[in-house]
Formats: sequence, C-alpha cells, structure tokens
Amino acid sequence: MAEKHLLEIKNLTIHYQTDYGTVHAVEGFNLEVGNGETLGLVGETGAGKTTTAFGIMQLLPEPAGKVVAGEIYFRGENLLGKSKTEMKKILGKQIAMIFQDPMTSLNPVMTVGAQIEEMIKLHEPGTKEEIKEKAKKMLEVVGIPAVRQDEYPHQFSGGMKQRVVIAIALSCNPMLLIADEPTTALDVTIQAQVLDLMKKLKDDFKTSMIMITHDLGVVAEICDKVAIMYGGKVVEYATKESLYTKPYHPYTVGLFNSIPDLDSEQDRLNVIDGLPPDPTDMPSGCSFHPRCPHKMPICSQKSPSKVVVGSEHHVYCYLYEQEGAL
Repeated sequence: MAEKHLLEIKNLTIHYQTDYGTVHAVEGFNLEVGNGETLGLVGETGAGKTTTAFGIMQLLPEPAGKVVAGEIYFRGENLLGKSKTEMKKILGKQIAMIFQDPMTSLNPVMTVGAQIEEMIKLHEPGTKEEIKEKAKKMLEVVGIPAVRQDEYPHQFSGGMKQRVVIAIALSCNPMLLIADEPTTALDVTIQAQVLDLMKKLKDDFKTSMIMITHDLGVVAEICDKVAIMYGGKVVEYATKESLYTKPYHPYTVGLFNSIPDLDSEQDRLNVIDGLPPDPTDMPSGCSFHPRCPHKMPICSQKSPSKVVVGSEHHVYCYLYEQEGAL
C-alpha cells in the first residue's frame, strides 16, 4: 500500500550542547511532505530550518548536535532507527541536498565532471564509460555544455556552480530533494534562472522538494505548500494559495506586512518588533509571545495546540484556539 506522505516528521526535537548552555534548535517539530510536492520552509535566520534538514539527513555535527526526541518517517520507515551504513545508501540516492553556498559546496581540486561521477558511482553500478556518459548528460540537463566536464569549480560563475550542485544532487534521481536557500549567494537575475531550472527539473524528475528560504517571493514562485517556522517550531502550515490569501498567525502576518508595497508611498518599512528568541533561553509558552501584538496571559504559560482554520491550513495560536476552528 502506498504511503500517504513521502516524509512525515513527528515531534522532532534537536539540541546542541555548547559551552554557553543547551541550544534548543528544534522543538516539537511536525511536518509532512507528499509525493511530488514542493514544500516551502520559511522563517528568520536561527529559526531551525537548516538544523531540521540536517536532522532529516542525519548530518548533525557530532557530538554537539543530537536528536533528543521524535520520529522521521521516509517512505514509512523511521530514519532515526537507521545505522550510518544504511543512511549512506539512502543519502544521494533517495534523499539529496543542495546546500546554501555553491562556492563552498564543491571540491576545488576535482573537476566538476569527476564530482558528478563520484555521486553516481556511490549508488548506481556501471562501467567507467557509462558513469562518465551519465555525468555528461547531467551537465547538459542543467544547461552546461558537456565539454566543460573537465574544468574546475573556479572556472565557473556562481550561477554555473549552483547548476553543477543541482546536477550532483539530481544525478541519482532522488525521491526527495532538500534545497537550503539555493539562491542566497546569487544575484537576482541568476536567482530567477536557477529557480526556473529547479522547477522544471523537479517536474521532469518527479521529485518532492523541501525549499528552505526566508524569501516569500521564492515560495510564491516554486512551492505548493508552506510551513512557517519560528523558534524551532512550525507555527502555521497551509497551501500556498491559502496562506497568501489569508495568513493567520501574527508572525506570518508580520512577515507579509514587512514586504514593501510598490504601489504605495512608505517612509519606513513595517517591521516585527523585537528580536528572534535566544535558542539557549527560549520563552515559556508560545515562543513568539514577547513580540506578538495580540498576546494574552495564557500565551506565556502554555504552548498552543494545532487549530484547523481551513482545508489543509492549520495554525498554532490561542487567538483561534479560543474561537475554535474557523
């Protein structure tokens, strides 16, 4: 029987032990990603987005980073029960990741062709010639002439390097692709090209994707569903259309209000008051309550539960818990 979700995360909690105390990077995180679906994971720097991705792939820095609680089901199997050897077979082949900075993701002393071949060799049997041929095809798939396979990363522009990273990630046709702010280091024109490429390749390869970003424009361009993350938790989850039509959580509303309106004259940009929480000293109750314009006494006492506010739309906020589902 087919699984309802390709990826399902339940109550994931990840801590880092540091000299300054315990960093509560991810706390009671819940999420689902369906087959062929693109989910946008949105939040400020330090919200726990990248830590969640590393937790899924079991690439947390040791010994500081540790999954304290929770379950991560991929195709119905709990990844947290897998050994390192078993995870090596899954990473690259079934789950692949595009990291934030293409400049540091590539090995500077290996040709780009050799780096694609390395990934293919790990997971797909074949002769040296067959592997080399597939690496050539992958370069062409991402719009780079195959004749450049023997060149080194420093001979490529930032946008071209990111295309190489995408080629490596897709070389074994993974079922789930995690893209961690893949356009952050690129200029706006190249960003648009890379996003168009990723959207096309996702459809061509029938790949599910988690797009980690802080850019709501990127989400509008590429995602089907959106999870808004704050203080290590998902505070709102919805289809893209539902979220953009009517955001519910005060933090989500604040994010949308902070986007400049080109049709009106503004002296100052709207901002969310205060600062993101210190992960070594998280606020009690709802982690957003110190910055929330609608906070109530209960917000500082107890974490809100999930409230369904629409079809495939839920929020964690007492404003709606008191009223019940809308």
